[in-house]
Amino acid sequence: MSTTPTNVRNYFKLDLLIARSHFILRQLFKNRYSLFNGGKVWDDSSTSGSNYLANVIAKNKQFNLTTVQKTSVSNGDSKEWDLTTLTALLLNSDRPKALNKTQIQQLDNEDMLLKELRDIRNKLAHHPSKSIDDTEFNQLWTELAAILIAFGAVDNELDKLKDDSVFESSSQSINEENVKEAARLNSLGTQAHKDRKFSDAIILFTKATILPGVSDHDRAVFYSNMSSSRLALYDQQRDTSDKDEIDDPKDQRYRALRDAKQARILWPTWWKGHFRVGKIYATLNDHDKAINSLERALALAPTNDDIRKALDESRQTYSRQSRYEHLDPRIRPRTIPEQLNELQEKLGIDPQNVRIAHSLLDELDPVAADVVKGHKYEHGDTDVKQDYEQAAKYFAKAACQGNAEGMYNLARLTDRGLGVKKDHNMALQLLEQAAAQPPQNPKFKGVRNLGVAEAEHALGLRYAEGVAVHKNLPTAAYWYKRAIENGSAESANNLALMYENGTGVDKNLDKAEQLFQLSARGGDPNAMLSLAEHLLDKHDFEMAKIWYDRACESGNILAQMSRSNFEKVFQDKKQLVDRCPSNVLPAIDTMKNVFNSLKITKTIYTLSDQPYIYDYNMLNEYANGGSITAKILCNAIEHFAQALNILIQSETLTEKEEDLLIHELAECYRIEHIVAQFPGIKMRQKIEKIVDRALHRCSEKIETTTSRRDEDARICYAVLHMDSHELIDQFLSSCKQKYPKSIYFFDLSAAVNGWLNRYDAALYNANAGLEIDPNYSELLYYKAVALRLLNQDINEAIEAYQAFFDNSSEGSS
Repeated sequence: MSTTPTNVRNYFKLDLLIARSHFILRQLFKNRYSLFNGGKVWDDSSTSGSNYLANVIAKNKQFNLTTVQKTSVSNGDSKEWDLTTLTALLLNSDRPKALNKTQIQQLDNEDMLLKELRDIRNKLAHHPSKSIDDTEFNQLWTELAAILIAFGAVDNELDKLKDDSVFESSSQSINEENVKEAARLNSLGTQAHKDRKFSDAIILFTKATILPGVSDHDRAVFYSNMSSSRLALYDQQRDTSDKDEIDDPKDQRYRALRDAKQARILWPTWWKGHFRVGKIYATLNDHDKAINSLERALALAPTNDDIRKALDESRQTYSRQSRYEHLDPRIRPRTIPEQLNELQEKLGIDPQNVRIAHSLLDELDPVAADVVKGHKYEHGDTDVKQDYEQAAKYFAKAACQGNAEGMYNLARLTDRGLGVKKDHNMALQLLEQAAAQPPQNPKFKGVRNLGVAEAEHALGLRYAEGVAVHKNLPTAAYWYKRAIENGSAESANNLALMYENGTGVDKNLDKAEQLFQLSARGGDPNAMLSLAEHLLDKHDFEMAKIWYDRACESGNILAQMSRSNFEKVFQDKKQLVDRCPSNVLPAIDTMKNVFNSLKITKTIYTLSDQPYIYDYNMLNEYANGGSITAKILCNAIEHFAQALNILIQSETLTEKEEDLLIHELAECYRIEHIVAQFPGIKMRQKIEKIVDRALHRCSEKIETTTSRRDEDARICYAVLHMDSHELIDQFLSSCKQKYPKSIYFFDLSAAVNGWLNRYDAALYNANAGLEIDPNYSELLYYKAVALRLLNQDINEAIEAYQAFFDNSSEGSS
């Protein structure tokens, strides 16, 4: 537990405190059940559960339980209900009319406390970083404790949960004989799992979990293993069952989730418990919850490849769901004849002419002919049965001959595991190879080289999502720009959204509108909808209506489903504009722009439209003339140049050379990170891999003591991946714990918490860093911004800004 950062421990202590409410709420439910049902007793039986589900929940529209929650209620065992289920049952059950005033008042008071408890629980469950600083911890602890004490908890008992010993098993009474027996059963269960005898493994793990006198950490391992075996048993039996939703407590996925959660309860700071929960939620297609648990696991084990692979999978799936790909008619599987018929309907192209052209490719361009055969096997044709494996072979054959379309399509299949083994990293390599091909067809002049723009767009998505790469929005913007130059309407829409929100690029609404227009006129239905909403926000009602209609006509199902809502907003805004004097609207827009400009930017890097490379000679002249700012920038550039010189000396670097490179880059970041402008994406990627290797070496050597090499690697890793806000916030917690005198970690942490809109935490980190150096300009600025956005004391915020300005003027010339 000592290696877990303090802020992460704070998060799990609050989690344990909330868990303490479970017994209280179970008893409260049973009391209310008896009160509402004439003295009947809830006996935790399936009979009670199934009757309640049928007679209470099914008849009350206020309940909105998931299938997993309904299954747990039907099972009847209240010990299996989580806090969300319990609060839903307590708050939504209809009260009988024959209650006296005292009973009604008590129920009202209890409901008020339940809602407060639910709100705090939701805040923690959706906490972006799973990392709580001491200030926020103390505030939430006080609020939670007050609620639990009001429900009858003992204050002194709750205080014991604040101690780090709650995570340790050393104080437990241990039975050595049972420990040995449990270990033997676990070993046999593990072997049975390897032999694919999953039912036998579950029996053995179950026996291990019920032995008394075994540490919580050991039992967490047994529950985790049992969860894995249950999930494997479900997959094994899946071939003979088409049932997707859980509606039976005997469903192995339900039991696996229950066991994984039990492992997580027994050992909250063990990565595997969170990993198991995440994997099961992914199986249930609840990828938002899966990402939440997998990110917690990754924070506890940053170098674990299994977690990264699972997280990549859930992030990609969740991103597709968020983009409503399942509603996009362009992505709907269609056979070759269906595709040809659509071409005829939209463009008037005779399908027979297309087939004749395909038949001529064998002689004119055999490589392109292989791509066509790949498409036929992927989608199926009149004379070809769909076969992904054959499709992959033809795409691979074309790819080996340098064909960009072959590379791109093979990447698609590899990414989804269709016909080939799923491998996000291999798909990434294929996309990079396709994007590196010439944008114009090498054989047919004036014809676009299919596969290049598509690969560039796919790379943009990858960096925006963080799949197989570290999430990096400026890099995503770079790939979208390249794809747009090569004709991608989809990339134009995505980059427009980035300009509209100021994510990864400098916010520019004019550029956003230009790109929306470009994409919409290029036929992208999503851009038509985006443009309509953008124009509506600008009060251009006529064009907003035109583009919304076009989005619907183009088959945008989301636009079709939301038409009534759009029309309502349309009418409301139009009435507002019609009623407002002409001189008021510009003032409203101005205020809106001012408030938007005061928001903290969400990324440490942006892809500027005017990428500057600092002129060292010019800066040096200013430095020699006495400019302190120029001296600082020159110093940072010198370190950055040293790092690049080491990198380009050789294709392969020794461990010593890598450490020196990292040290120079870290020094640059410490002085002024903004000068570190990498000349190309590949060079940046190469440095990222070097830093990852250095961190891995440090973790393998278990450097519990501080070292310059470890600190340098941590600084580089944090800055290079600052766009992965949640991940880096947790990473920085461990850095601050290990290097409490390194002010740069507090600098970065204040910035990240600002981007996450956690201004209390940003202020806390700024103040903590200023204790190390009261004149640290960046922290003075972050403090001022955080105070202003907290809206607590405007005078204090003004004083903080004044302190920043005074310090800046003293340190510049």
